[in-house]
Amino acid sequence: MSIQILHIDACPNWTQAGDRVREALRSLGMEETQISFRLLSSGAEAKQVPFAGSPTILRDGEDLFPVGDRTDELACRVYVTPTGLAGSPTTEQIIDALRAHA
Repeated sequence: MSIQILHIDACPNWTQAGDRVREALRSLGMEETQISFRLLSSGAEAKQVPFAGSPTILRDGEDLFPVGDRTDELACRVYVTPTGLAGSPTTEQIIDALRAHA
């Protein structure tokens, strides 16, 4: 399994998403899983990948939280969490999504 976090410079939430992905992997006993980060700097780059806003968390090339629409706009992403809208999913949501896609 590979995890990649797609992000843009203007949106700082990718660092928190990376921390939460690491925590989720640790809790699942999968800490050996490599996480890579890809900075997207143009709409053309965003169009080449399944980007749905920054940060987009991919598992084996597929959005861990599919929303239907991809974008080539360099924009921040908003996640629905138990406490409201946030710039990244909670660790628990990442754990649940990883389990669902196992």
